[in-house]
Amino acid sequence: MTIRNWVKFFLNGLLIGGLTTAIIGLIVRWGFFSQYLQDGEVWQFTGALLWMVFLGFTMSVVAQMGFFAYLTVHQFGVNIFKTLTLWNWVQLLIIIVVLFDLIFFRFRLTSGDNSRTLLYLFLLATLVITSSVTAYFKAKWTKKHTLVSALFFMIVITTLEWLPALMVRSGNIDTWVTILLFPLLAVNAYQILALPKYNTMSDKDKLRLDERKKARALAGNKGTSNK
Repeated sequence: MTIRNWVKFFLNGLLIGGLTTAIIGLIVRWGFFSQYLQDGEVWQFTGALLWMVFLGFTMSVVAQMGFFAYLTVHQFGVNIFKTLTLWNWVQLLIIIVVLFDLIFFRFRLTSGDNSRTLLYLFLLATLVITSSVTAYFKAKWTKKHTLVSALFFMIVITTLEWLPALMVRSGNIDTWVTILLFPLLAVNAYQILALPKYNTMSDKDKLRLDERKKARALAGNKGTSNK
């Protein structure tokens, strides 16, 4: 990928992360934001909303770091297991292990708290459904064998990026666990679906650059021969 297209890719990811976090933050923490509006404190409301946007930028950077780390891990996995088929089976096993860990250790769905259980079941369904839809379109728009890799990235890598929030056990953590999931999912879905587009654009840019170099070299040769 060329630097120009990488910058576009990065900035679009930032924008998606910031907007998603701002929207979800308004919905989940509406009781907090509405107090500022009721009291006419517009600047405080704007400042709090901008803080949510900045938080989304941070989550976007985390997601983009995780994405490029996964590209390296994926290549290592293919090389270690020799075939993509075997590596896909390994990825499926890891997906199952991660989902089991989420249900029984991170979400603690067996704790007996019904309201909390419903919230985390919703978050689990959001993670799995969004990941499955993203993987489906990834396979449809590129190649069928990318389905498992896309599903692995969306579930396993997103969970790893989400893990610091899941490990906190104090304060109003359920609110932040909810808010932070959505920008990670949004940015990761964008990255895995948009990457081929930016790679194609980069290939075209490189081709145009090569053609310009050849044209300049040809023009230089003609000028030399005329002398």
